[in-house]
Amino acid sequence: MPLIEHFRDLRKRVVRAAIAIVLASGVGWFFYNTIISTLAAPVCDLKQAQKVGASHCGTLYINGVLGPLNLQIKVSLLVGVIISAPIWIYQLWAFIAPGLHRKEKRNSILFIIVATPFFALGSGLGYWVLPVAVKVLLGFTPNSLSNLIPFADYLDFVLRVILLFGAAFELPVFLVALNLAGVITGKGILRPWRFAVFGIAVFTAAFTPTGDPVSMSVLAVPLVAFYFGAGGIALLVDRRRAKRRVELPDDEASPEYIVESIDDPEEN
Repeated sequence: MPLIEHFRDLRKRVVRAAIAIVLASGVGWFFYNTIISTLAAPVCDLKQAQKVGASHCGTLYINGVLGPLNLQIKVSLLVGVIISAPIWIYQLWAFIAPGLHRKEKRNSILFIIVATPFFALGSGLGYWVLPVAVKVLLGFTPNSLSNLIPFADYLDFVLRVILLFGAAFELPVFLVALNLAGVITGKGILRPWRFAVFGIAVFTAAFTPTGDPVSMSVLAVPLVAFYFGAGGIALLVDRRRAKRRVELPDDEASPEYIVESIDDPEEN
C-alpha cells in the first residue's frame, strides 16, 4: 500500500482498539469497588476497613477533589485494557502483517487465541509478584518515618507491573507468528541466543519495579524458556516448509505457491 494508506489503516486500527477499550472499561466502572479492594490487598485490607467504617486504610489515601473520580477512571481503563486484549492485540497484528496469504490470515485467529491467554498469564504473574515488590520497596522506609502513598501513584505502580508482565509474555507469540509469516526463520531466532538471554536479563532488570532477584527471576526465567520454545517451534515449521519445497515440482516451487501449499495442502 502507499504510505498514506498505511497511515489510514493505522488510524482505523487505533480507533477500533480504543473503542473496544472504552466499552470494556464499563466492566471496570461497574465492579470498581471490588477491583480496588483486590488491588489494595498487598498494602491493606480495604474491604475490612470499609466494613468497620475506618477513615483510612493502611498508608493509602486519595488526594484532591477530583482524586476519587480520576482513580475510578484509571481503574476502569486498566480493566478495559486487560479485558479487550484479544481485540487490540488482533488490531496490532493486523497492522503489522497486512500482506499475508489467505491461509496465513486464518492463522491470525490462532494468533489471537494463543496471544490472549499468554497476556492473561503474564498479567496474573505480575499481580502475584506485586506483594513481593511492595514489601521490598516499602522496606526501605526508615523506622522513624511513615510512608503515605497516594492511591493514584500506587495504581500507576500496579498498572506498570501488570501490563509489563502481560506484554513481555507476548514475546514467543510474536516470534512464532513472524516465523509463520515467513519474516524470520527458526535459525534466525536462535542464532543470537546469547544476546537474547542477555537482552532479556537487561530488560527485566530495567523495567521490573524492584531490583530484587525474586521479581527479576519470576519474569526472566519464563521469558528465556518461551524464547527457546518459540525458536524450537519455528525450526519445526521451517523443516516442514523445506520438506514441502522439495516435494513440489520445479514449476510450482515459487515462494507464493510454497507458502500456500504449506498453509492449505488440500487445495494443491
